[in-house]
Amino acid sequence: MTTDTLERPAESRAKALKALTHETHDKLDKSIMAGRPFESRERYGLFLKVQYLFHRDIEALYSNPVLDGMLPDLEGRRRFAQVAQDLADLGITPPDATQPPAFEGGEVDIPTAMGWLYVAEGSNMGAAFLLKAAAGLGLSETFGAHHLAGAPEGRGLHWRTFTAALDKVDLDEAGEARVAAGAEAAFHRVHGLVTQMFANA
Repeated sequence: MTTDTLERPAESRAKALKALTHETHDKLDKSIMAGRPFESRERYGLFLKVQYLFHRDIEALYSNPVLDGMLPDLEGRRRFAQVAQDLADLGITPPDATQPPAFEGGEVDIPTAMGWLYVAEGSNMGAAFLLKAAAGLGLSETFGAHHLAGAPEGRGLHWRTFTAALDKVDLDEAGEARVAAGAEAAFHRVHGLVTQMFANA
């Protein structure tokens, strides 16, 4: 099959990505929980620093006009400012960035960006559990855990609206591969940040 032939996954793109990245995702989840981020506010602060650097990586994507035309309420889905507010609530200085963001202003590879946004949106879907754990530290959607808050319409609908739009985008075979590679890269990026932040904690 030539790469200029449009090809949809046999199942939805979101479901295909979930299956493809299952092992990487599971490894990341285990590494996060191994860091015991909800044992204390200090350890939670390390988790916030991971979130800060990841969302800094993708912040520019939420202002991309091409992605904005494809994905619903893209502006309302960004969480970098909320993570920064959570750090400020706890009196934690944002971490120094040792490298430029994965995405900056200007042109981006759209399929790759779709993969990264799939990971970002999926993390919000799973944040209900994390929000409950944060409550044990006296944190909430209005103090210290703004970025874990669910959407007004509910996490499930917010996610389904996103994945429905993601599934509708026509891509050729090479584009599908870049979406998958983008999702894998995003998971690996977060895993690297977790290792970096919790290594000596």
